[in-house]
Amino acid sequence: MASNYSFDVVSDFDRQELVNALDQVRRELKSRYDLKDTKTTLDLGETNIAIETASEMTLEAVHTLIQTKAAKRNLSMKIFDYGNIEAASGNRIRQDIELKKGLSQETAKKISKMIRDNLKKVQASIQGEAVRISAKSKDDLQAAIQLIKEEDWPVALQFQNYR
Repeated sequence: MASNYSFDVVSDFDRQELVNALDQVRRELKSRYDLKDTKTTLDLGETNIAIETASEMTLEAVHTLIQTKAAKRNLSMKIFDYGNIEAASGNRIRQDIELKKGLSQETAKKISKMIRDNLKKVQASIQGEAVRISAKSKDDLQAAIQLIKEEDWPVALQFQNYR
């Protein structure tokens, strides 16, 4: 039996679920009466979603569509970082939505400090864009998970590699 148990705290999202949600949004853009003739485009890049549409009103409708479709697919709203609205050619507007992935150093430090301050039998170490939490007891790890879940973090957190 293992003498130490551990898990990783990461910030990630299921890219395939995001692709599926955006496909649903595109289908609805083509069929919805108020959005049909706006020639709205959604382009998914590696780290962002680019939206080009006719007006701010249709942009807000697209935001709502993206959020509802993403929520139905269990994607957190914290992965979306809305950029500035820019003017595009032909009296249109454009906006980039950055996709947040990975823990920043500050967030990782806050998580490890919170674990060190509140749970004496649990160790936290920062490993790149993840925080590894380890302890001798699985109960201590469960307490660490509860402690992390109680806090409101600026990114979506997942717990992986529980062993």
